[in-house]
Amino acid sequence: MQFIHSKFKEKFLETLKAVVPILAIVMLLCFSIAPIPPSILVSFLIGAVLLIVGMLLFNVGVELSMTPIGERVGSIMTRSKSLLIVILVSFVMGFAITISEPDLQVLAQQVPSIPNLILILAVAIGVAAFLVLAILRMLFGIPLSYLLVFFYTIIFVLTAFVPGDFLAIAFDSGGVTTGPMTVPFIMSFGIGIAAIRSDKHAADDSFGLVAMCSIGPILAVLLLGMIFNPGSVEQVSEAIPVIDNTVDLWKLFAVEFPTYMKEIAVSILPIIVFYGIVQLIARDVNKRTLIKIGIGMAYTYVGLVLFLTGVNVGFMPAGNYLGQTIAGLPFAWIIVPIGMIIGYFIVLAEPAVFVLTKQVEEMTSGAISAKAMGLSLSIGVSVSVGLAMIRVLTGISILWFLIPGYAIALILTFFVSKIFTAIAFDSGGVASGPMTATFLLPFAMGACEAAGGNIITDAFGIVAMVAMTPLITIQVMGLIYKVKESKLHKAAVYQEVHTSLDAYGDMEIIDL
Repeated sequence: MQFIHSKFKEKFLETLKAVVPILAIVMLLCFSIAPIPPSILVSFLIGAVLLIVGMLLFNVGVELSMTPIGERVGSIMTRSKSLLIVILVSFVMGFAITISEPDLQVLAQQVPSIPNLILILAVAIGVAAFLVLAILRMLFGIPLSYLLVFFYTIIFVLTAFVPGDFLAIAFDSGGVTTGPMTVPFIMSFGIGIAAIRSDKHAADDSFGLVAMCSIGPILAVLLLGMIFNPGSVEQVSEAIPVIDNTVDLWKLFAVEFPTYMKEIAVSILPIIVFYGIVQLIARDVNKRTLIKIGIGMAYTYVGLVLFLTGVNVGFMPAGNYLGQTIAGLPFAWIIVPIGMIIGYFIVLAEPAVFVLTKQVEEMTSGAISAKAMGLSLSIGVSVSVGLAMIRVLTGISILWFLIPGYAIALILTFFVSKIFTAIAFDSGGVASGPMTATFLLPFAMGACEAAGGNIITDAFGIVAMVAMTPLITIQVMGLIYKVKESKLHKAAVYQEVHTSLDAYGDMEIIDL
């Protein structure tokens, strides 16, 4: 109990640091250049309280349950020494977790030209197939950079055969399907597999699973776009709810709570069943560990329900209205710096970002600190939101940003350490989570509507932009780290040689 209490205190402070800046920015905008109705503001504040409590419970729950489950499943599966079992279990696990990812249901609703079930199954198969590839890459030591260059080249070739209105949604799919349920489990799963290996590159290869799993949905949706030829996809911004009294306000949240309780229960169930089967096969049951995992799963469940209800009911209308109001000002360009400031802070409130930065710090023994990771992610997302706002105002095609952006990111993979490449491409999927989908996307949609643009081509794609820029910023951090390490090494060698020469000179004097 003392351990759990200390974790709550630690995570509470982290959560406040992440959420309070966003609250301060929104409140400042509301009382200055972008006034919003009191009902939307109250919904936003209630949503913020739910978000804080939800993030707190989620982060404690993940550390108690999801992380040890993933690591244990990975190590047990690898110890079987059967490649067929590794492939089969990885595929089934990737498929089941993706099917249960809440954000995938949202994606399916955005593409009316393709039946929901077909889209969901195709994306789940894409994630499962690339999770298998990621595991095989780890086991056989294949460089991640080679696979990334190969598959992203295929992706950008396919864009020439897919309708332009469909591209933004296809690239967004890579971010939304690696959400708060998928990321913690897959990352800890990779660490469990890497723990079996004893070579010096095992820690480097423990990252990169999320990076590979983000490719599968993009390819799957692009291929579906070619098969179904969806053409121009119509999408309108959802109506912002008008609340006249406190009873209506309560009903707004009360209606959504059961929805997310059901969604998250369906999301967590496959992981529980999967882990139960693995435990029965392994026949290694520790009662104390199972109780701890059970408590952690309960925290994770309640935390995600509160978090998703808060951001969907409270943050989404506020984001949409703010976007409309700011873009409707005579000086609409101000939405670019405002978007950059929001992007800088909002990524720190993504639930899976806590998991990533913590695991990176632990796996690198502090060489890559959580603080440095957070700063790199914030800078990357800030730039991406600024570019997304430029797209909203000008209508520039997303490919003008994605092609050079990914080209730079892929070129950097050949100049930085393997671990920085893996962490960078993992970060892309992690940064583009529920906060992006429920605040930044509505913010862009509201701005696009006010600016008279096309929501599908100009607003959608912000998730893809958020997923892209961390690939560059974190690898640049890796490049700086490599240069500094090289300088320190040269200085140490110089000092050692200088010391040896001094000692040799002293010996000569003694001989004389």
